Amino acid sequence: MRLRPTDPPAATLALVAAVAVEETVRLFLDGELALKWPNDLLLGGAKLAGILLERADDAVVIGFGVNLAHHPQDVDRPATSLAAHGAAPEPALFLETLAEIFARWLARWRGEGLAPVRERWAARAHPRGTALTARLPDGSEIDGLFERLDADGALVLRLAAGTMRVIHAGDVFLI
Repeated sequence: MRLRPTDPPAATLALVAAVAVEETVRLFLDGELALKWPNDLLLGGAKLAGILLERADDAVVIGFGVNLAHHPQDVDRPATSLAAHGAAPEPALFLETLAEIFARWLARWRGEGLAPVRERWAARAHPRGTALTARLPDGSEIDGLFERLDADGALVLRLAAGTMRVIHAGDVFLI
């Protein structure tokens, strides 16, 4: 997709993609789904879907990885698939549905900004107080409790000392 000069910040597209994939999966399986910052979808605590974004100038390529029929074994974190939970949508139907839902959320993001996306994400995320580890781009790790998303979609962690730490980039793990 091409970004428009009036679009919200490109980094927030991860949240748009996350709410779109969560809504799509929920049509096929209403299980124990939860979003993990910024754009992983967990089912029963295991990773069901992940999203990658790559930016080049004014374009962003978004890759959706959803485990429909199979899931990896022997990975560093639990993974699952829709088929493992009794739902196995045809890939073409899933893709068509995801494209329609993503287009709708993209239009809201462009027209209303991040607020409705952030609200949906928060309603579908792991609960406030969930213990998380954030592995930052410099290799350091921070443990804390999920507090909220800030107005720009960054992760806010409550640290052991009671202070807040805003995370703009990193890999997040449930602990």
